[in-house]
Amino acid sequence: MNISTSFAIETHELSKTYKNIQALRSLNLKVQQNSIFGFLGPNGAGKTTTIKLLLGLTRPTAGGGTIYGHDIVLDSLQVRQKIGYLAQNPRFYEHMTAREMLRFRARFFYRGPSVEIEQRIEETLELVGLEDKADRPIHSFSGGELQRLGIGLAQINYPELLILDEPAASLDPQGRRDVLEVMARLRKHATIFYCTHILDDVQQVSDTVAILNQGELVAQAPLQELLTGSEGTIYRIVVEGDASATQARLASLPWVSGIKAIPLGSQTTWQVSVTDEAAAKSDLLKLLVCDEQVNVIEFGRMKHELEDVFLSIIEGGRDVKR
Repeated sequence: MNISTSFAIETHELSKTYKNIQALRSLNLKVQQNSIFGFLGPNGAGKTTTIKLLLGLTRPTAGGGTIYGHDIVLDSLQVRQKIGYLAQNPRFYEHMTAREMLRFRARFFYRGPSVEIEQRIEETLELVGLEDKADRPIHSFSGGELQRLGIGLAQINYPELLILDEPAASLDPQGRRDVLEVMARLRKHATIFYCTHILDDVQQVSDTVAILNQGELVAQAPLQELLTGSEGTIYRIVVEGDASATQARLASLPWVSGIKAIPLGSQTTWQVSVTDEAAAKSDLLKLLVCDEQVNVIEFGRMKHELEDVFLSIIEGGRDVKR
C-alpha cells in the first residue's frame, strides 16, 4: 500500500503497549529524505521500541507509519528491502576478513556476476574507510573499525534508509570521529536515522533532532532551531571602550528588541535580541565596526549547547515540535 513518498519515515499516532505499560504513545515523526536524523531520549524513553516497530519486529498497538510510502505493517517485505540496520551490539564472524564478511552478506541480496559483487564490495570498503584493512581478520579490528564494518554491512544492498542504533557508543574520540565521517559521506546515498546518547555527536552531524521522554515525543525540530533557543535570535558581542553611546544607538534600531549589557573591566558583553535576522546579519557588525568609540573583540550569534537544550526539555518540561 503506497501512501506517500514525501518523507523517508512518517508515523501517525504510533503507539505500543506491553502488559499495560505504554512504551510509546502517539508518536508522530517526519523524517526528510537524505537527512541525518538524530533520535534522542533517556533510557526507557521508547527509542528501541520505535526501531522495532519501524523494522517490523513488533506490531503497533495503535497508529501506524510508512517508510518511503510503504506501510510498516501491511508492506513489511517492501519496507525491509529499503532498510539497512546496524544493531547497538553487532556480531561478526571474527575469523573472516572484512572483504569475506561483506561478500557473505552481499550474496543474500545479489545473484549477479561475481565481478559486479566484488565491485560493490570494493565501493563499500572505500565508503567506510576500510580499503587498506580489507584482508585483515576481523578479530584484529578496533572498536571504531568494527562499527564502520557494521555500517558497511548494513548498506551493502544500497538501502534508501539506514537505521543505526548507537553507532558511536563506547568508542574512543578517534573511533567516534571516523564513524561520524562515514555517516556524513553516506547522506548522499541514503537517509540516516540513528539513536544515540552522545549529544556532541548529534550536534556535529544531524540536520534534525527528535527527543522522546517517557514514551512521548517532546521535541522535533531542525538542529539549528533547537540550538537557537526559544528566546529568538540573540547576538553575543564583546566590545572594548566607551560603550554607553553605542549601546543607545543599537537600542534605537527598529529590529533590536532588547540589549542585556554585562560590563567586566574595560570590556562590555552585550546580548542583543533582534526581530529581523536578515537585517541583523547584514548590518549589525557593519554598524559596530564603523563606530570609533568601541573596538569589537567578539561577535557571533548565540547558540545553546545541545546538552543544555536536552536537559531543559527532559527536566523542565519544555516542548518543541514543528
